[in-house]
Amino acid sequence: MTTGFPRSPRTLKGGIVTVDPRTSAVLRVIALQYNPDSVTRTLQVQSAGDGGDQSEALRLKGPPVETIKLEAELDLTDQLETAEAGSTAVQLGLQPQLANLETLVYPLASQLDAHNALAQAGTLEIVPTEAPLTLFVWSQHRILPVRITELSITEEAFDPALNPIRAKVSLGFRVLSVTDLGFAHKGGNLYMVYQRQKERFATLNGAGVLSALGLGGIP
Repeated sequence: MTTGFPRSPRTLKGGIVTVDPRTSAVLRVIALQYNPDSVTRTLQVQSAGDGGDQSEALRLKGPPVETIKLEAELDLTDQLETAEAGSTAVQLGLQPQLANLETLVYPLASQLDAHNALAQAGTLEIVPTEAPLTLFVWSQHRILPVRITELSITEEAFDPALNPIRAKVSLGFRVLSVTDLGFAHKGGNLYMVYQRQKERFATLNGAGVLSALGLGGIP
């Protein structure tokens, strides 16, 4: 969203990018129409000491399991006021935008057909389809490999043909770390960039001083 001030910085959009994990080729870019007002992140610590072994109390098994939740809004109301009669917005409403999100969690119909053909031919083991690598992008400092764990759509308004023209989309992600993908995977590499950047940001905040807590030293 921009303001009336000519020197106001352009607000970047958050969104989702899918890439080929082998070639790094960008397959799809989905920019959110409006940035959500809040993004909730939860970090579940992976402690080695959860079993009660005192020698493991301060050890970490790996990066925390990070989950992200947000709610995005889609609205065609303003666009429909100036759209031409034969435009996609008039003919289909938000269905293309919603389908763009929904198909992120579907295998391709061609892949389902191929699996069915293998099953009909008597193939004993059919390897599950590998999806493209999904990235949640929230500024250039947060490019996270993720798996979509939740996708909920509430259609709130419709045109006369019952095409949705306003909707809310709730998205849940699980960040995929090197524990999930390994260091050689494109996603694992992106995760390490994210963690190293987080560590660099932490140093910019300084080590702090004990006097801020009313202490002169640790007993």
